[in-house]
Amino acid sequence: MADTPENRFTEPVRTLLRARRADGAPVGPADVDPHGKPGFDGGKSEGRAVLAARSERLGQLQELLYAQSTREADGGVPAPSVLLVVQGMDTAGKGGIMRHVVGQMDPQGVDVHAFKRPTPEEARHDFLWRVRPHLPMPGTLSVFDRSHYEDVLIQRVRSLAPAEEIERRYTAIREFETEAVAAGIRVVKVMLHISPEEQKARLSERLERADKHWKFNPGDLDERELWDEYQEAYRVALHRTDATDAPWFIVPADRKWYARVAVQDLMIETLEAMGLTWPEADFDVAAARRRLLAG
Repeated sequence: MADTPENRFTEPVRTLLRARRADGAPVGPADVDPHGKPGFDGGKSEGRAVLAARSERLGQLQELLYAQSTREADGGVPAPSVLLVVQGMDTAGKGGIMRHVVGQMDPQGVDVHAFKRPTPEEARHDFLWRVRPHLPMPGTLSVFDRSHYEDVLIQRVRSLAPAEEIERRYTAIREFETEAVAAGIRVVKVMLHISPEEQKARLSERLERADKHWKFNPGDLDERELWDEYQEAYRVALHRTDATDAPWFIVPADRKWYARVAVQDLMIETLEAMGLTWPEADFDVAAARRRLLAG
């Protein structure tokens, strides 16, 4: 790939960060350096420059996606859409992805939803019941800032559900995502991979700065004590639910700037690969132009 101010990655991000090697072997968090910057030719200043330069391209592609919502279903097939799933340990940088990547797109065609602890009503249903209504409509992008994967991560680590139920959920997730793909949804799943040392530094900053206290949750320290258990839960979840039509990508997140530019490029690559075209006018363009000039 060309080394230009717009792109400093030496290979496609989809290849660099895929949670599965070319030979089919799975890649887990332990196989990825959270402080690395795979394939990026440059440092922090270059990363920030690329993020700014490429935001316009991302916005253009998302507008092109949104334009698909004006098309009639062709042969009963709805217009394509995209689901971006963002997971990570506390302080991994999910909020930064929302602000610096997702925030560069037109909110008219983007829906961001965070799945927190189930409400009493949600808990009375299957774990995917509350997720289905938030899948993207044709021509739109849905972003899950924490997702249905909480139900095989926290639930597994905290033993909030029986082991056999967790096993059932892996299969249910694969079936759910396969159905989404069949409905025209492009599924992209990102794990922001942070080191325990970097998390400690970020939690420390939240405690030291009064303007960050609102972000601190003492419960984060309880979860931190279960670090190894969470890493194993992620490894199993990625291995069991990674698929060609719903791939996982492990993004090193110790460097915030790298995680942001990597996810940005991942979204650009995804949208470009969809081969989208502008909808043809369903009116007489020449007649409309003549009427405008005559008015």
